[in-house]
Amino acid sequence: MPERRHTHWSGDDPVQGRWSLAHGEGVAAHTHAHGQLLYAASGVLATTTERGTWVSPTDRISWTPPHFEHYHRAYGTTEISILEVPHDLCSALPTHPNVFAVSALLREAVLKLTAGSPLHPDAADRLLRVVVDELTDLPEQSLYLPEPTDDRLRTVTALLHANPAEPATLAELGRTAGAGERTLSRLFRNELGMGFHQWRTLLRVQHSLVHLGHGHTVTDTAMRCGWANPTSFIEAFTAIIGQTPGNYQSDLRHARQRNTFQPSAFAAARKS
Repeated sequence: MPERRHTHWSGDDPVQGRWSLAHGEGVAAHTHAHGQLLYAASGVLATTTERGTWVSPTDRISWTPPHFEHYHRAYGTTEISILEVPHDLCSALPTHPNVFAVSALLREAVLKLTAGSPLHPDAADRLLRVVVDELTDLPEQSLYLPEPTDDRLRTVTALLHANPAEPATLAELGRTAGAGERTLSRLFRNELGMGFHQWRTLLRVQHSLVHLGHGHTVTDTAMRCGWANPTSFIEAFTAIIGQTPGNYQSDLRHARQRNTFQPSAFAAARKS
């Protein structure tokens, strides 16, 4: 896992604009007075709360409501555009963090609003309303990994976070956690709303986004993340992400060619 480095933001910091986070760099736990949208032009951005982790790969947009404590972590060099959403527009968006697909109109509107060039307030307001309208019509992405509170279950999930390719069964993991398979299976259902295999698959798919973003082949990524063969990986990835790993990598290449990303002067000053 990459080394942790933290940038500190508070809820009153003027962070709207464009930022670049290095691989492994994080933003320490904080809240915002306003809602916040983060568009990942490259890399993978993870947003974590006490409820779990939402992952926003390249060309997706993540949403965090006002006053919702969270922290971020970048995987690969991650270029983000940050857009603040005032309270009066937040009611149209989910009350919990989320990740959305990105339409061409949404992408261009976010990039325009975060470019650092002056916009007339009325024009900026109209464009921001277009962003919110687009989000209400776009599908949410199944990129949320819930986290448990039970200590026995936390022991199991910590082992899997440390090594997503771990092939151990739930019964074998339970021996380390001091709990039986039936107890852990019930806890997965009651606390996380899903079974053990579904949770581990989500974890592996999240990690696969990082490997694919680093240019690893589909076969190599499948092996690194614990699938017995590429076909099983492709099926699981497609069911969750909505496209095959190969198509996802193709979209990554196109996004990198399309996005001529330049961090704002404010962001550069904050990081210097």
